[in-house]
Amino acid sequence: MAGDIFAGVDVGASRTKVVLVDSQKEILGHSVRKSGTDFTRTADLALEEALKMAGIDESQIVKTVSTGYGRNNVRYSDTTKTEISCHAKGCFHYFPKAITIVDIGGQDNKIIKLDHQGRRTNFKMNRKCAAGTGAFLEEMSMRMDIPLEEMDALARSADHTVELGSFCTVFSATEVLAKIREGEKVPPLVKGIFLSVLKRVMEMESLSGTVVMTGGVVAHNPYLVEMLRERIDAEVLVPPYPQLTGAMGAALYAMEL
Repeated sequence: MAGDIFAGVDVGASRTKVVLVDSQKEILGHSVRKSGTDFTRTADLALEEALKMAGIDESQIVKTVSTGYGRNNVRYSDTTKTEISCHAKGCFHYFPKAITIVDIGGQDNKIIKLDHQGRRTNFKMNRKCAAGTGAFLEEMSMRMDIPLEEMDALARSADHTVELGSFCTVFSATEVLAKIREGEKVPPLVKGIFLSVLKRVMEMESLSGTVVMTGGVVAHNPYLVEMLRERIDAEVLVPPYPQLTGAMGAALYAMEL
């Protein structure tokens, strides 16, 4: 394969993502794996999968940048960058204008504001509670005995929304189970759970202008994007691979080394 290859690795608390790009910034291979407890091994396995998809060898990678919670545990990384920087760079690559980035991850939410030149003007991160994150959805799916991958379709099928009074994951689960006992149907409850996620995001920061949504939660639950569009006066966009945005940003930084 002609041209240089660059790698970006985003080791999140929940999932590890690897992206391989060529000198034209085109994605050649990628991988997403559960991070588990051995970040180094997971990053190695994710790289193997991405290399296999791209049909190349690790020796062809020129530079690698790692980011995320476990960025210092990547064996083959040349340097590290913060996840805020990488998500910003990845999103601005796809939408080169002033944007507000909403990243809904497995363990935290991030809101990053960029000007028309891609410079960060503000950011906020929610780390104190799992409510409004992927962990919240996983807990709720387990409590309701619903496969996580079915929640998006269930929310879409709802004819109304059951709004939850609590943002706390534990109290929300108790509230949902109580409503099920009262005879409430599952789809409206799941839609209410989705709404809780969006409320947590919207209370963090005002969303205006052009909003870009990223993260694994968005990738697997695209109905969240439609729900947010209905609730804010702003354009809401999604990059081609929303779960890979941080890794993509890391790969773009690798090109600059």
